[in-house]
Amino acid sequence: MSQIRVAVAGASGRMGREVVKMVLEDPSLELVAAISHSADSSMDAGRAVGLEPCGIKITNDLELALVEGKPDVLVDFTTPHSVVANTALAIKYRVRPVIGTTGFTPEDIEEFDKQCKAQGIGGIIAPNFSIGAILMMKFAAQAAKYMPNLEIIEYHGDQKLDAPSGTAVKTAEMISQSREELRQGNPNEKETIEGSRGGLYDGFRIHSVRLPGVFAQQEVIFGAFGQTLKIRHDSYDRAGYMPGVKVAVNKVMEFTGIVYGFEHFID
Repeated sequence: MSQIRVAVAGASGRMGREVVKMVLEDPSLELVAAISHSADSSMDAGRAVGLEPCGIKITNDLELALVEGKPDVLVDFTTPHSVVANTALAIKYRVRPVIGTTGFTPEDIEEFDKQCKAQGIGGIIAPNFSIGAILMMKFAAQAAKYMPNLEIIEYHGDQKLDAPSGTAVKTAEMISQSREELRQGNPNEKETIEGSRGGLYDGFRIHSVRLPGVFAQQEVIFGAFGQTLKIRHDSYDRAGYMPGVKVAVNKVMEFTGIVYGFEHFID
């Protein structure tokens, strides 16, 4: 079986470096392009991640990289400000997008699904590629059938740009699919400090904590008469996301259209 040709957008970022390293170390994958707007364009991508030189220079021109590298897949861990344009460009050149960046609206996803189908390619947009995080979401959705009163608390570093996190939003969506909308708490509740009860989603609350020294954690807390249940996932290292990214790179070669959420690949 031939290698899957992979381009990495955001190659100099913390997640992007892990993707580059994973691709270079996997014999079934071939790195054909590394794109970053902040890195030295003369830097070899292998050397940039602490490996031997691989012959692929980091570039800041995504379109040129797609044209010259002819990748099968673009893995994108960039920013919400650039990911939509990156995805559109990848689909234009029939490159399958595997997106780990948040910033899409439902309308964006619907439009990219149409474009992928028209091009005869697949694409994956996933707020979280951690297998443990996906299991946390699935367990939470299952628990919500029996304990519908809940709140979500997610924790990230203080430099994270979006709140709530894509993982928290995806968790809320999955919970809402298995739980009827329920307005929780005292109907006369009043916030004396605006926002202190968190964001409201389908009747329950989402709280975003942003602190230095925090990596990525999330817990879903369920309350019922005489008991509580907490389902929590903690990430400690970005390398923990790479097994899921590898699964996505392989799976995206097998279907047409956009799949939203990595949970569709976890039975």
